[in-house]
Amino acid sequence: MTTTTTTPAAPPQPIPAAPLSRVRWMISDSWTITRRYLIHWVREPSYVVWGLMYPMVSVLLFGYVFGSAMAVPGGGDYREFLLPGLFGMTMMFGIGNTMMGVTADADKGITDRFRAMPMARSGVVVGRSAADMINSVMDLVILIVCGLIVGWRAHGTIGETLAAVGLLLLLRFAFIWVGIYLGLLAKNAEQAGNFYALLFPLTMISNAFVAPEMMPGWLGAVAAWNPLSSTVAATRELFGNPGLGGDSWIAQNAMPMAVVWPVVIVAVFAPLAARRYRRARR
Repeated sequence: MTTTTTTPAAPPQPIPAAPLSRVRWMISDSWTITRRYLIHWVREPSYVVWGLMYPMVSVLLFGYVFGSAMAVPGGGDYREFLLPGLFGMTMMFGIGNTMMGVTADADKGITDRFRAMPMARSGVVVGRSAADMINSVMDLVILIVCGLIVGWRAHGTIGETLAAVGLLLLLRFAFIWVGIYLGLLAKNAEQAGNFYALLFPLTMISNAFVAPEMMPGWLGAVAAWNPLSSTVAATRELFGNPGLGGDSWIAQNAMPMAVVWPVVIVAVFAPLAARRYRRARR
């Protein structure tokens, strides 16, 4: 007669009580979640490839197909006017990738498993945002290379160019939290797709493709106050690209507003996303 011995499972790790230990705990869990997404992308490269194809197609489509019929207020090459708009639009469209990824995890029960584990609650959403920022840097690098190929140039100093890239990534970071919140809010992939459809008017009614002063009065005002427009206008100024102008207060203060808008968005949606994650019931 043989007997089978089993090794008892290790007890769950207790939640640290000291504030510094809790911070280290959160950072460790966040990095674990970040690595999970990065490994997933390595094993499923089609996700990354198709994500990188979008900015390249956008440059060719808008730069060559539409560019020949567009004029820039005050003169200048339309492609140089367009590329900062495409940079900003790609950062904003990243909401969709974040939202669909969060919704997919919830549908598969992965979010519930995370919530049942003894891990920092903020680690899941912070890890997701870190992974998406890494992906966004890749998108932006590819888009900048495509822009250089079609003739776009950054005419500012190295410092100004880096500042412009920083503003674009700041906008992406802010909208990551919008994507996480909407992904947790959506009940299924279909509803997340409906949320994603709202991005098109939000990106088109901006200064990404056409200067607001060339639009009807009320529509131009809406476009000028779009957070995307402030980032695009600020990056055009830093890159030294054409298209600067506008007499409205928001147009004259695009540089500070390119920082204020993302900070406000993070202040609103980061707590909403964290609270929604804690209360999610899938």
